[in-house]
Amino acid sequence: MSIIKEKYHKEAVAKFQEKFGARSAMAVPRITKVVLNAGIGKFLKEKEAIDEILSAIKDISGQKPVMTKAKKSISGFKVRQGQEIGVVVTLRGQRMWNFLDRLVHSAFPRIRDFQGIDTKFFDSQGNFNISIKEHIVFPEIAAENAKNIFGFQVTIVNTAKTKEEGTELFRLLGFPIKKNIQQ
Repeated sequence: MSIIKEKYHKEAVAKFQEKFGARSAMAVPRITKVVLNAGIGKFLKEKEAIDEILSAIKDISGQKPVMTKAKKSISGFKVRQGQEIGVVVTLRGQRMWNFLDRLVHSAFPRIRDFQGIDTKFFDSQGNFNISIKEHIVFPEIAAENAKNIFGFQVTIVNTAKTKEEGTELFRLLGFPIKKNIQQ
């Protein structure tokens, strides 16, 4: 069992119930999925770079990514409708928990100048969105072998109803969230 999943079941549920007055453990928000999303627009002409991105996302997530296509043509970006412009992976279950462990305990500490997660990264439903500028912060990627460094977005979806509930859930799970200083 992953560290974060264990922490959720043993500590976070009880503390959340105490703080927000949830009547049962089923009323406590839970993480439902993690979505990794990388755009490959600037690498469209380079087949090797696209293959490297696919391979890296597969190594980071543990499952094969799906190519996403443009919904409509945009001449300013030289994109045609139906052209493959992105890569997406949706993680659920044990792979999701394993990814969250690596994100919190391995990747965040390796991000340059990382000082914690700002609360502006949470939307009104409490979902967490962060962009990682360099994919080489994950331990599965050898930095010396990476020819192209790319960024990708991580979205962690949960069942919280408000931003405060979502923020508190992630804080209880051990995510390094900054304390907001009210003036």
